[in-house]
Amino acid sequence: MKRTISVTCAGGVRFLAPVLALCLLASPAAAEALSGDKLKSFISGKRIYLAVPLGGEIPLNYRPGGTVDGTGEAAGLGRYMTPKDRGRWWVSGNRLCQKWQQWYDGKTFCFTVTKLADNRIRWVRDDGKSGFARLR
Repeated sequence: MKRTISVTCAGGVRFLAPVLALCLLASPAAAEALSGDKLKSFISGKRIYLAVPLGGEIPLNYRPGGTVDGTGEAAGLGRYMTPKDRGRWWVSGNRLCQKWQQWYDGKTFCFTVTKLADNRIRWVRDDGKSGFARLR
């Protein structure tokens, strides 16, 4: 069973990302909604990998100082979006917020983050888009 999520990149380009049902079947007991300092310490210093349908993943590096950078080069996204970008991230209440320089047309988006089993997270963006990612 596969599930499809929508990911919109810079310039409004939209991708459909298949996610294995295994990501969806995390035990409710293992799921933990993160907020405040707990969310900040959980994300800080981590690399989060977003799967894309063209193959590969987009790694996002959440640096401890509040900067985030990412690259779509390994996933072959250079023809659809700026291959690399940098921005800021912060936590506001129960949401992880980020603002890229070029991706998403420089708009700020915020997400609720739920920690799942096996180093996976579920994210829900403030506009209702949602998906899964793995972190390292």
